[in-house]
Amino acid sequence: MKAGLLLFLIALFVTEANAESSIAILDFELHDLTLAPGIPAEIERTASVKPLLEKELKGAGYHIISVPLADQHYANSGFGYLFDHDDVAVALGKSAGADYVLVGRLHKPSFLFAYLMGHLVRVNDGKLIGNYVSETKGGDLKLTLKGVESLAVKIDADLDNRYTPTPPKQKP
Repeated sequence: MKAGLLLFLIALFVTEANAESSIAILDFELHDLTLAPGIPAEIERTASVKPLLEKELKGAGYHIISVPLADQHYANSGFGYLFDHDDVAVALGKSAGADYVLVGRLHKPSFLFAYLMGHLVRVNDGKLIGNYVSETKGGDLKLTLKGVESLAVKIDADLDNRYTPTPPKQKP
């Protein structure tokens, strides 16, 4: 009987250790403080952050949960609301069946640099797990991807520690 219980506990531990954490990533919001706010290139860059981050975290084995954009708009009472109200973000994550919800912002105080910011909140208890900031220089897609990779490293460090960014290509 003891051997059976031991095998059950080992199987349970292995299952828990290999279980995928599920993350609902909400659309990133652009907070552009420059003299030319909201230009199409910045709107496009901001829209690219979520799919890039989802791809990076999926590659590390995280289960990405989709939250309908209409639900996000309905829950959002104004600029920055979801970023500042973890309880509302948690309700979105809970309705989607996620373990965690990430609310993000692209904060652009200058034409020279921007910050990818994120709040990772555990859905079952509403606890803020991480408050992340990754700086990017310029608006180039490669630089944005590096900022996203940096964000993924930080998120993964607080979760399962299994993400490894793609190493840079070596010059021939």
